[in-house]
Amino acid sequence: MSLLLQVESVRKYYGSEPVLDGVDFELRDGDRAAIVGPNGAGKTTLIRIITGEEEADAGRVVLRPDARLGVLEQHADFAPEDTVWSVAASALASLTRLVDEAHEAAEALAACRDEAERQRLGERYDHLQHELHRRDAYQLDHKVQRVLDGMGFPPDSHAQPAAQLSGGQQSRLLLAKLLLSDPDLLVLDEPSNHLDIQATEWLEGFLIECRSAVLIVSHDRYFLDRVSKRTLELCHGTIDVYAGNYSAYTRQKSERLVVQQRTYEKQQIEIAKMEDFVRRNHHGQKHAQAEDRRRKLERIERVELPREIAAPPMGFPPAERTGDIVVRVEGLSKGFDRPLFQDLTFDILRGEKWGILGPNGTGKTTLLRCLVGELAADTGSVAFGAGVKVGYFDQLLRCVEDDVQAVDAIRPDHKEFVEQQRRDLLAKFGIVGDMVFQPVKSLSGGERNRTALAMLAASDANLLVLDEPTNHLDLWSRSALEASINKFQGTVLFVSHDRYFLNEVADHLLVVEPNRFRVIEGNYDAFRHLVRQGMAAEAESSRQASASTVPAESRSKGKPKDKPKPKRKFPFRKPADIEVDIEACELRIDEIHRLLAEPDTHRDGDRVKQLTQELQEQQAALEQLFEHWEEASS
Repeated sequence: MSLLLQVESVRKYYGSEPVLDGVDFELRDGDRAAIVGPNGAGKTTLIRIITGEEEADAGRVVLRPDARLGVLEQHADFAPEDTVWSVAASALASLTRLVDEAHEAAEALAACRDEAERQRLGERYDHLQHELHRRDAYQLDHKVQRVLDGMGFPPDSHAQPAAQLSGGQQSRLLLAKLLLSDPDLLVLDEPSNHLDIQATEWLEGFLIECRSAVLIVSHDRYFLDRVSKRTLELCHGTIDVYAGNYSAYTRQKSERLVVQQRTYEKQQIEIAKMEDFVRRNHHGQKHAQAEDRRRKLERIERVELPREIAAPPMGFPPAERTGDIVVRVEGLSKGFDRPLFQDLTFDILRGEKWGILGPNGTGKTTLLRCLVGELAADTGSVAFGAGVKVGYFDQLLRCVEDDVQAVDAIRPDHKEFVEQQRRDLLAKFGIVGDMVFQPVKSLSGGERNRTALAMLAASDANLLVLDEPTNHLDLWSRSALEASINKFQGTVLFVSHDRYFLNEVADHLLVVEPNRFRVIEGNYDAFRHLVRQGMAAEAESSRQASASTVPAESRSKGKPKDKPKPKRKFPFRKPADIEVDIEACELRIDEIHRLLAEPDTHRDGDRVKQLTQELQEQQAALEQLFEHWEEASS
C-alpha cells in the first residue's frame, strides 16, 4: 500500500492557545481511519487544514500528487434544471466521456483500412479499454441507481428538481454525488448526519467495499466500529494512533492509561528518593554523590501524569412515583399531505425506557410532539397516568431561550433554587466558568444541548420525552448521558438515530414504519436479531414456495403423507451462542484485513501467505456459522 497522505507537525493557534500542537499521522491506499476526540479538540479544524479550506500556522499536509481528494460540499447551489438524478450522475461525467471515447475509437477502428492508422487506433482503443477496466466504468446508470437508493432516493424521486429538496435531502444528495466520484481519499465529517439508520447501514457497507481510503470524523459508535480500521485520538493538540475500530480503541486506551499511571507513579517514587538524597547530603560527606544525582534529576525525562478524557457526570434527580401506566396511547393517527402514522396503540409502564426508531419521514418527531401536546393528532387519544410530570427535550433546542444567560435559562418551579445551585447543576452538565454567564445563543451546539439537559434535570420531571438527545454531544458525553438515563428511576421515551444509545438505554422499541408499527421488548440488538430471523424466515418461505411449484404429475398420488422433519445439518445450539461465534469470526476477519493492509506485513512472504490462508478459512467458517444460525433460528 503506497503512501497517500502525510500530516507532519501541524500546528494551529487561535489567539495564543494552540488548538493543534504538532499533529503527525499518515494514511495509505485503502486505509479507513477515524478521528475521535472531545468537542473543541480541533477535529473539524484539522479536517479543514487537510482539505485546504484552512491554512496551518506550522507544519505541512502532503497529498500524493496523482491522488484525488473527495470532500463533501457544504453548500448546495443547484440550477433550476438540476434533478436528483442529474446531480448524482454528474459525478460520473469523466467516466461517461471515457465510455463515449471508447465507442468512438471502436467505430473508427472498424472503419479504418490503413494498416498504420489501424495500429495507432488499436493502441488507443486498448488504452481506453484498460482505463475503463481500471476505473470500473461499466453499468454507470446502475451505479447511480444503487447509490441513490442507498441514500434514500427511490426511483420516483429521480426526476424531482434538486432545489426543491429539504436541507437534509440536499445533504444526502451531495453525499451520494461524493460517493459516486470515487476519489482516492474520502474525507467525511459526520457523514451519518441527516441519514436514518437504514441509510447509515448502507453507507457503512459501501465504505467497507469501496477502494477509496477514508478519513472520518464521527460520533456514531456503531458506524466507527464497522468502518474504521485505525483510530486517531485527537486530544490536547496531538494525535495518538490506535490499531482497530472504536471498541478496540477504548480497550487499548484503558490499558495504556493503566500502564502510564504505573510508570508515572514508579518514576515519582524514584524522583522523590533522589530529591530526598540530594536534600539530606547536599552539604555532607556525600556531597559529590548528591551533586551527581541532582544532575541526573535535571536530565531525567519526566513521565507526564496520564490525562484521561473526562465527560461531565450529568445525572437526573430521583423521580416521584407515578401510577403503573405512565402513558396510554389509543388509535393515534397523524398526517399532513400524506399519512405519517396510523392507529398507534400502546401503553408505557412506570420505569420503562422506550426508544422510537424508523426511517426518515415516518413522523417520529411528530409523534413526540403529539404526545406532549405540541401538535393535535388527527385521531386517537393520549392519556397520562397519575402523578406524571412531563419533561420534553426538543432536538431543535427551542426549549432554551437564545438571549438569556445559561444560568438564567434554568427556571425550575421551586423558587428556592438559587443561583449557586443552578451553577452547580450546570457544572454537572459541563457548563462551567464564564460559560454560565454567556447568552445561550453564543454557546456551541454541544453546550446548548447540555444546557437543555440541565434544564430538564431541574424540572423534576418523572417522564422524560427526548428527541435526539445525543445531537452535538461527543462520544464521552454520550456515554455519560446513557449512564444518567439508566440510573434515572422514572420513565423515558426517546427518538434517536444513535444505535449505540438505543442499545444501551432502551428496554422497549417502538418501530414506526410506513403503514405499520411494532412494539419490541428489548434493545437494538434484540431488534436486529428479529430482523435477521425475519430474513431467515423469508428465505425459508422462498425455498418452500419454490418446492411447491413442482409439476403436479411429479407429485405422489393418493393421500398425502406427513413430511418427515428435515435432518439437521448442524448439531443443536442456541442462536445466541452462535451469534457470539459470528461476532468473534467477524472481528478476526477485520483484524486480518488490517494486518494485510500494514506495509510491514508484506516484507514477510510467508506471513502474507499464512494470513491469506487464514482469511479464506475464517470467511468459510463465517459462512458456515450463518447457515448454522439460520437452521437454529428456524
